[in-house]
Amino acid sequence: MIRISEIFQSVQGEGFLTGTPSIFVRTSGCNLRCWFCDTRYASWEPEGDSYEVEEILRKIDVFRGEHVVITGGEPMIFEALGELCKELKQRGKHITIETAGTLDGQVDCDLWSISPKLSNSSPIDYIGEAWVRKHEAVRYAPKVVESLMSKGDYQLKFVVGSILDAEEVLEYLSHLRKWDRHRVMLMPRGIHTEELDIQLSWLADWCKTHDLRLCDRQHIRWFGNRRGT
Repeated sequence: MIRISEIFQSVQGEGFLTGTPSIFVRTSGCNLRCWFCDTRYASWEPEGDSYEVEEILRKIDVFRGEHVVITGGEPMIFEALGELCKELKQRGKHITIETAGTLDGQVDCDLWSISPKLSNSSPIDYIGEAWVRKHEAVRYAPKVVESLMSKGDYQLKFVVGSILDAEEVLEYLSHLRKWDRHRVMLMPRGIHTEELDIQLSWLADWCKTHDLRLCDRQHIRWFGNRRGT
């Protein structure tokens, strides 16, 4: 069983596959509580029903398209994810899994889209102390990230909101083995075009200086910050 928040068709707005028409499967539930999460309905206050893999496949089959993006929430919390991906591969789908990189597992996909959470994600002052402690204990898992990277194609996306955050990315990478700088992306934090533009005013030059990729959030520019996009 996998709890599903929504399944929809849109255009990928982040990472290597930006601009690719894709079917999005948003699982519901997360082991983190990032204060800036823009899908709280799939993490902080998870919505949706749980379905068997066969039911999820029927909902996916309604849409035409080669690319499937499994996102969340945190899809890796579900044991049935491996079965879902196996069935999707048999259908000839290209699978991207979007994960925070805190949980490992035997899952077959074409692109691991890993977004390790920095210290800027801490929900302190936003939620009870128990969740703050759990978040901090779980979010930093470079060994898990390395394991996911070793499974196939990957991209590392770091959400940054300040130069200090960007410098923390360099610190994180210094503790990560065998990473490819051409697969490392810094993404501005924000849910409105104005916020993104403020971050990009310094982040673009910073990425150029440090020879790392810049990753915008194009879906916000195309559709706004709304569900089903």
